[in-house]
Amino acid sequence: MNVHASPRRTGTRAVTALVAGIGLWLAAPAAQAMTIERVVSPGGIEAWLVHDSALPLIALEFAARGSADQDPPGKPGVANMAASLLDEGAGPFDAAAFHGRLERKAIELSFRSGRDYLRGTLRTLKDNRDEAFDYLRLALTEPRFDDAAVERTRAQIMSRLQRDTVSPNDIASRTWWATGFPGHPYGQPVNGTIDSLPSITVDDLKSYTRRVLARDGLKIAVVGDIDAETTGMLLDRTFGALPAKAKLTPVAYAVPQGLGRRIVTELDVPQSVVNFGGPGIPRRDPDFMAAYIVNHILGGGSFSSRLYREVREKRGLAYGISGSLIWLDYASLLLGSTATRADATGQTIDLVQQQIRKLGEEGPTEEEFVKAKTYLKGSFALGLDTSNRIASQLVQMQLDNLGIDYIERRPALIDAVTLDDAKRVAKRLLDSGLLITVVGRPGGVSPTQGGVAASPSPAAKPGQAPASHE
Repeated sequence: MNVHASPRRTGTRAVTALVAGIGLWLAAPAAQAMTIERVVSPGGIEAWLVHDSALPLIALEFAARGSADQDPPGKPGVANMAASLLDEGAGPFDAAAFHGRLERKAIELSFRSGRDYLRGTLRTLKDNRDEAFDYLRLALTEPRFDDAAVERTRAQIMSRLQRDTVSPNDIASRTWWATGFPGHPYGQPVNGTIDSLPSITVDDLKSYTRRVLARDGLKIAVVGDIDAETTGMLLDRTFGALPAKAKLTPVAYAVPQGLGRRIVTELDVPQSVVNFGGPGIPRRDPDFMAAYIVNHILGGGSFSSRLYREVREKRGLAYGISGSLIWLDYASLLLGSTATRADATGQTIDLVQQQIRKLGEEGPTEEEFVKAKTYLKGSFALGLDTSNRIASQLVQMQLDNLGIDYIERRPALIDAVTLDDAKRVAKRLLDSGLLITVVGRPGGVSPTQGGVAASPSPAAKPGQAPASHE
């Protein structure tokens, strides 16, 4: 998973509750015995379909290759701003008219940007299917980018960015990515910056959508009361007018930099926020499933993980701590985070590094290994509890090139990993060192390679970046 802006929803609370409730009921049988069908439209557009006629609901999810990694140099935030505006008026309808039509027909339409992909979600009752797909077509092929909508959206994003300048979580994350990927698109914030947002023009937004929204980069999933023939027809009607090929700027493969460094940003807050991370293992790598199990044991298993047990349960240093494998198109990462008392920051960081080093050197125990495999096999269906989540998972499977039968094969892939595999991959995954970013007034944070401990300073004012030390 990719890091992205929060999706924007259209529709009243009542409509949202109605459609969400139907989605839950529909997803139950689909998740239990899901048949995934590959549909290719007469025009050659492919989608994965789960047909279920239990209730009259249709959900569609799509991803288009090219998002924040396609922002122009010096203008981070273009993709995010464009995604935020796709449903703010399209074709003959301005923003108010477009939202009004969606509202009246109980249609939910949203778009969101990430580092590698622009994603969109559509939910509709079957009776409103044709109109819903037509509105999606308009949003993709005829976005208006009216001045009023652009300036309103710009102001909303700027307001969030202003708040982020004094948010310890956001500061820690931005600092980690900027340090880990200097000079690379991944080093730029997806939402843009206070300096970049005012410089983004309507021409930038139009140029981005023209280059990125194309048929060759699409991955699509449809779930609900719709058959394959109708799906094919609607795919052509909705996406057929897009250009055949995207015009993407090449992006270089990268590995995170700054390993072994601690960067402290001073902020007058009660707790210190800590982000830590290093290289991961690509999703296509044969060792990925073993790494997935190792990560669950380390920090991905929530209440059962080593980090949670050692940091939270035994010592009470934090309410929570977690780690995740993140695979992007051009980088793979192991990232984790926690928040702790200022005076316990150094102790918490040292403990995290000790546990990572120990698991890397010794590997998991047999008990941990067996429990992790059992949990990972049984918990997968929990992510398939709504029609939209099913559609999202099917799109991700396509992006990861896992094959249409991956859900059936997944338990066997986990079973095939041996304890020896896990020990070998633990060393590979956890032996590279960490880049650590800390925000707050941390105590006991000693200098490391290229770094110095934090020294007291007043909190930053809104809109002013806090001081950082390396």
